[in-house]
Amino acid sequence: MSHLWAAPAIAAGIYYLIALAAALGRLRSREPQAHATPPVSILKPVHGRDPRFYEAIRSHAEQDYSEYEILFGVNDPGDPALADIRRLQAEFPQRSIRLALTTRDAPNGKVAVLGELAEQARYPILLVNDSDIRVEPDYLRRVVAPLEDPRTGVVTCLYRARAESWPGRWEAIGIATEFAPSVLVAPLVGVAGFALGSTMVFRAAQLKKIGGFPALESYLADDYQLGTHIAKLGFRVVLSKVAVETNLSGASWGEVWRHQLRWSRTIRVSRTAGYYGYLATQAAFWSLVAAVAGHVWIALAVIGIRLAAGLIVGRGVLGDRQVLRYWYLIPLRDLWGFAIWIAGLSGDTVEWRGKKLQLSPDGKIQ
Repeated sequence: MSHLWAAPAIAAGIYYLIALAAALGRLRSREPQAHATPPVSILKPVHGRDPRFYEAIRSHAEQDYSEYEILFGVNDPGDPALADIRRLQAEFPQRSIRLALTTRDAPNGKVAVLGELAEQARYPILLVNDSDIRVEPDYLRRVVAPLEDPRTGVVTCLYRARAESWPGRWEAIGIATEFAPSVLVAPLVGVAGFALGSTMVFRAAQLKKIGGFPALESYLADDYQLGTHIAKLGFRVVLSKVAVETNLSGASWGEVWRHQLRWSRTIRVSRTAGYYGYLATQAAFWSLVAAVAGHVWIALAVIGIRLAAGLIVGRGVLGDRQVLRYWYLIPLRDLWGFAIWIAGLSGDTVEWRGKKLQLSPDGKIQ
């Protein structure tokens, strides 16, 4: 019966073979080329000053794009990020950069800010991304291009992470080698129609059809909900070949644990089937089980496939140099991720922006 203990490891190995194939296919695929550059409104809700915040927002003002505006929304008149936004306005007077002090309240405060920004936006194409996202000068041109296909409703992006602390690096390794592969595999196993907060590009007309941002104000995973709501209208959600960069501020292991536990519980209530299916992807854990049961060669083969997939996705697809430096930590990081998954099986409270929130079974904030 000991051979049965090798089966989960083999299943996890197959999963990462699929991830590896998806990554290689993505590297070989052709990217849509823009034939037009329609004007774009970039909506950026801001809450506090993230690490390298000015570097991130400055990258948006340096876009090689003919016509666009940047709208910042802040709901706290004492927010420390205001100084950086005003500095950006002074440095780029030729850009349309506006700041709104918002007043609307909602369970998800970020979405409340987005609702007010969308009302002020001048252009029919909207782009939303997190306040700490840094982009390259051709970002706008590349992420808007897929919307030339009228079947496309949302364009989203993968992301890599920068961090200075070891807890932050630990989280960054997970993003590049565990989370990103899962996003690439998802459409191959029938899971599609979700967006990531690193980038969401969509038409204002489709946003209006789903009820605008007010329809999303009660959800914690507003990015996921935006993608699924627009997908239900019959439109596709396209994963751009652009990989953007975020900054992780986690300075302690406890902070990183709470951050990832929030993700885990939010995913459980948003995509329950996918959350439980995650058990089959635990290559490090099941390889350890297989090795203890005497199937050492199977365990080594699965770990080899796991490392190859992590390296190809992290370095090749995302351009994350940290993956090459810390590749040997991937199995240990996977075991940490498995512990997070177990912790996320129960509980309905999460910590977000200094508040404790309770989630309902449908992913809404109670």
